[in-house]
Amino acid sequence: MSSDFEAYEQDFGTLTAEITNKIGRIPKLGGEEKTQLVLNVDKQLEEVRELMEQMDLEVRELPIQSRGMYQSRLKSYKGEMDKLEKDFKRSRIAYSDEVRNELLGEDAGSSESQLIKLREERAHLLDNTEKLERSSRRLDAGYQIAVETEQVGQEILANLHTDREKIQRSRDRLRETDANLGKSSRILTVLVIMLTMTIANMVTTM
Repeated sequence: MSSDFEAYEQDFGTLTAEITNKIGRIPKLGGEEKTQLVLNVDKQLEEVRELMEQMDLEVRELPIQSRGMYQSRLKSYKGEMDKLEKDFKRSRIAYSDEVRNELLGEDAGSSESQLIKLREERAHLLDNTEKLERSSRRLDAGYQIAVETEQVGQEILANLHTDREKIQRSRDRLRETDANLGKSSRILTVLVIMLTMTIANMVTTM
């Protein structure tokens, strides 16, 4: 099981290194070349998300005593993934000075303030999007906890039901034992009476 997790870790490292390199190149490009690289990075980020899901499943299937170390590593990778996504979003609206001047031409100086304002507005939108995504992840985590809690509750109820059946069977056996003891006591009493009468008859005959 841990070998599968480590294999996913290697794939994660390779992919994130490639993505980091490409994110650094995005602001230096323009036009179709930039669009293609953005699409490529977006696709690779989706692959990383799938890897994270696989690693999460692997950790959940590990014995409880072995999960701690892998959960810490997974948490670190999630933090790295969050940073990559944030850097990617910012890189899509960023331009190097060379590309910016090429896009704006002679109006570069007069339009710079507009570009700065546009960047600020986009950054604000990205921040709001990130907040929504964090809220969504918290909701997902809360839902998962609720599901796991429900499963634990069902297991506890099942165990209680089993214990109740065991107690009921023990009570039934105890009642049966008491009944047998009562029956044996009555038989013994009759035998004692019969023996006493026999002895009395013998004494009278003598």
